[in-house]
Amino acid sequence: MKRLIFITGRSGVGKTSVLLRAVDALKAKGYKVGGMISREVRDRGVRVGFEIVDFHTGRRGWLAHVTQPSGPQISKYRVNLSDLNVIGASSILNAATDADIIVVDEIGPMELFSPEFKKAVDQAIRSSKPVVGTIHFRARDPLINTIKAREDAEILEVTYENREDLHNIIILKVVQSLEKPS
Repeated sequence: MKRLIFITGRSGVGKTSVLLRAVDALKAKGYKVGGMISREVRDRGVRVGFEIVDFHTGRRGWLAHVTQPSGPQISKYRVNLSDLNVIGASSILNAATDADIIVVDEIGPMELFSPEFKKAVDQAIRSSKPVVGTIHFRARDPLINTIKAREDAEILEVTYENREDLHNIIILKVVQSLEKPS
């Protein structure tokens, strides 16, 4: 029985959309979902950054932005470690205590700059709760290696061919893990 369900895939293939369809369906079934999602933000059609959203409270912050004055730089963006720690990592830790299902979108190069984020994800995967998330296609880190090596983890690749139905597989796997006998 797989309890940790992560999806990966090339940039723009629809990982977050697949994740959100699965999570919305799980919420509709009555499960309490917490954790974080990240979304790209565009201004006049041009991507200017990425925001973090606490899935349970709706609190928002910046993961990275083109005008962020300080922080680690990736391409034209600087990572906002403060919001990543205060909103992102905290939302994962809160979900590990208070939710039925933990959402982590995404484990990627920007997020991996934060030791607090990495600790929160580690705590989530060590909990007994289902974790549903996304892993950046090219990201490399000991945390990702740990997840991939776990027997209770499964990594699914989103493709243009499967992205319309993949959320149903995720829903089935999460519900099965929640209904397993203790």
